[in-house]
Amino acid sequence: MGTIKIFADSTCDLPSSWIEEYEIGIIPLYVTFDHSTYKDGVDLHTPELYQKVKELGKLPKTAAPSPADFIEAFAPFIEKGQQILYISLSSELSSTYQNAIIAGGEFDDGAVTVFDSLNLSTGIGLQVMKAVRAAADGQSVTQIVDLLIKLRPQVETEFVIDSLDYLYKGGRCSGMQNLVGSLLKIRPVIKVIDGRMTPAYKIRGSREKALDQLLNNALNLKSEMDNDLIFVTHSLADEDAIYLQKELQARTGAREVATSNAGCVISSHCGAKTIGILYTKSIQ
Repeated sequence: MGTIKIFADSTCDLPSSWIEEYEIGIIPLYVTFDHSTYKDGVDLHTPELYQKVKELGKLPKTAAPSPADFIEAFAPFIEKGQQILYISLSSELSSTYQNAIIAGGEFDDGAVTVFDSLNLSTGIGLQVMKAVRAAADGQSVTQIVDLLIKLRPQVETEFVIDSLDYLYKGGRCSGMQNLVGSLLKIRPVIKVIDGRMTPAYKIRGSREKALDQLLNNALNLKSEMDNDLIFVTHSLADEDAIYLQKELQARTGAREVATSNAGCVISSHCGAKTIGILYTKSIQ
């Protein structure tokens, strides 16, 4: 067991097999329907989330882990003499980062380092995997944080939302926008910029057209890509994810193009069939 324990939260959307293989600690966020609260990825998984939304006709509320949750998760490893490096969901999107900072203050100086990914989903996961590999190579927490500071602005996160329904249910678009968007088959494209979810543009037409646009946007930057790892992350869009994975693998020469499933928190904001391509540009 290494002297550094890497933590992330459930919004990092890393494959469960990777989390187990690399011994990544995961702090779950919360998903609440009425008076029932679930831990993301522990008590509730994405297919069950969609079933509950269908039954209840409304979206859940999501919440950050409390400082106590972080303290409980970190303490056993600190007691073993390990240092904690926690890579959080963007501080622009959640109080998760701030709650981890509060928790870290309950331990000795240097025991817990909290790094703001300024991203979401596998935009966090890409940073986590860089940290895991750096720790395995014997780098210190300070060296890993220096690497992440350079890497963070190079993360490209872009995804297509298949339907405006969840944006409407979540109060992010009006009923008229939802109706018109559905009639015209408009699919919004979201990018993460400076830690925030930012509408980039809209694609009008078939889903195939949207997927090809997403793919071409990534391929247009392939000369700038760090070809170590590319993620195709999706919410119940397995066939489309496999299509994009194969195309990216063939046309970028990346060491690995991995698919991953979006968890409940990410899915509750975007809806089924949302799909994204996430990668890092090379550090200059």
